Amino acid sequence: MTIVRRPSPFGELMSLRSAMDRLFEDSFVRRPFGDVDQMATLPLDVTSTADALIVEAALPGFTPEDVDITVENNTLTINGEQRHEREGGEGESLVREIRHSSVSRTVTLPSGLEADKATASFENGMLKLTFPKAEAVKPHQIRISPTTGASTKTIEGTSTPVEGPGTGQTGS
Repeated sequence: MTIVRRPSPFGELMSLRSAMDRLFEDSFVRRPFGDVDQMATLPLDVTSTADALIVEAALPGFTPEDVDITVENNTLTINGEQRHEREGGEGESLVREIRHSSVSRTVTLPSGLEADKATASFENGMLKLTFPKAEAVKPHQIRISPTTGASTKTIEGTSTPVEGPGTGQTGS
């Protein structure tokens, strides 16, 4: 008598489950180094002061020559690209983990900035861009004149209150 083994239906379910797990892990779990060709996102801090808009970007390992900054139609674009050239020499590479890296970020700037007067500085891997605000968009303070029951009159270019009825004076 021959014994016939039939595959278990649960075994097929387990292989389907394993395949689905691998699919989701590959799709949603980020690899520590990412893809070589993928451009990384550039982290930014944007601060608005009364006089300017300040954009700071973290570019560790980059030099000012590696960074390209453009402003067109109120759109700021920062591109950074590092190239690690292979040094000529004898021997063969056993491990190569230092990769070519690129970062890029595009931000829409608010209107009212004077982009042609912008300044840039680069120190210790931090890029700092300062966009001065146009005079028309700078905040202006409006002072409120105190109003009381008294009217005012002008005496030699100054304004002084005139006492009127009901101001606390007693008449005789």
